Amino acid sequence: MTTRFDASALMEPLKAIVDKAGDIVRENAGRTRKIMHKGRIDLVTETDMAVEAMLKEELAVLLPGSDFLAEETAKETRPGELTWIIDPVDGTTNFAHGLPFVANSIALWHRDRVVLGVVNLPLLGEMFTAVEGLGAFCNGIPVSVTDEADLEKTLLATGFPYDIDAHIDDILKHFRTLLPLTQGIRRPGAAALDLAYVACGRFDGFYERALNPWDTAAGLLLVAEAGGRVSEYDATVPYAFGSGSILATNGRIHEELSGLLLRD
Repeated sequence: MTTRFDASALMEPLKAIVDKAGDIVRENAGRTRKIMHKGRIDLVTETDMAVEAMLKEELAVLLPGSDFLAEETAKETRPGELTWIIDPVDGTTNFAHGLPFVANSIALWHRDRVVLGVVNLPLLGEMFTAVEGLGAFCNGIPVSVTDEADLEKTLLATGFPYDIDAHIDDILKHFRTLLPLTQGIRRPGAAALDLAYVACGRFDGFYERALNPWDTAAGLLLVAEAGGRVSEYDATVPYAFGSGSILATNGRIHEELSGLLLRD
C-alpha cells in the first residue's frame, strides 16, 4: 500500500527556500546586470541562473527523488511522479530595466496535477502560497477572487508573447474588443504575478497566449484555490501545459470573457 503524499508538509520549508531566492533577486536588483538574449526580446540575466541553480540544489534535498522542469536549464522535462516546475525570475525584462514586477514561481507537480505552488514577489514584499485543497494565501493571510459579475466594472490583465509578430493582430483585436467594455487592461509583464493578482482580487481576469508551464504552474493553483476558474480561451477546454492560451478569472465573468476572446 502506498501512503498519501502530503504536499502541505513541504510548504514551510519551501517558503524558507523561496525566501533565499528572493534574497538573491533583492541583492542583485540595484547592481549592474549582465544581460543575455535568448531571442530579440527574450532576456536572461545572471540572477535568473543563480536563482535557478540554488532552487534546484535545495529542492532536491527537500524532496529526494524529485526532478525539475525549469526555464533556464531543464525546459524539456516532462512532469512525472514528483516534478518541481520553476521560473526563477518571471519578469526578467522588468528586472533588467529596474521595474519591481518580478516573481519567483515554484510549483510541485504530483503524478497528474499541481499540488503546491508559491509565487514570490521579492521586490514588492509579498509571497502567495497554495496547497491543493487548503486555499490560497498572501503572506499567510487567506485571499480570494472577486465576486464581480459585471464586465464593465472589471479590471483585466494580459501579456505579450515573445514572438510578438506572430500574435500582434490577435493582441490588437482583443484590445479593441475589451477596452471599451471594461475598466481597463493592465500588462505588468510577469504572468505569475498576473495570476496571483487574480487570486487575491486585484484583477478580475487574465488572458494570454503562448505561455510555458513554468509561467503558469504555481499561479493556476493559486487561482483555483482562491475560488477562480482557469481554462483556455475556449471555456469548454481545460487549461493544460502545452495549451496555446490561458484564461483565468473570478469565475463570474469567465463565460462572457471567453466568448469575447473567441469572437472573430
